[in-house]
Amino acid sequence: MIKVLFLCTGNSCRSQMAEGWARHLKGDEIVAFSAGIATHGMNPHAMAVMNEAGVNIASQHSKLVDELADVEFDYVVTVCDNAAESCPTFRGNAKVVHHSFDDPPRLARDAATEEEALEHYRRVRDEIRDYVATLPESLQEAGDGE
Repeated sequence: MIKVLFLCTGNSCRSQMAEGWARHLKGDEIVAFSAGIATHGMNPHAMAVMNEAGVNIASQHSKLVDELADVEFDYVVTVCDNAAESCPTFRGNAKVVHHSFDDPPRLARDAATEEEALEHYRRVRDEIRDYVATLPESLQEAGDGE
């Protein structure tokens, strides 16, 4: 099994969704982790829309990448531009792959209703699901391209 870290700025939304999808869809191939450059706590909207899709991420928690310093990852997937720019160095031979997703809290900031806000989370949730469904093959191809 390969070890994959999904990394974003605050480890509250996108990386948590990616970890949840990887565990749900690819648990027989991938050992999934998520972390952030900072911690912003678990985003309740992200948790809600993942629950709608049948994936419970309530047992996950927001953590700093430093908390996983002893894990030797095969791949680190940065899911936001800030994380890609601030990506730390990892032990071993981890290949870093960048695949950015829109930031649902930023998109939902100006939403007129709760439902409108959740639509942003749902769209990004589904985009992350579709990306995770391509793993680990797409990671291996991205890693070979470097």
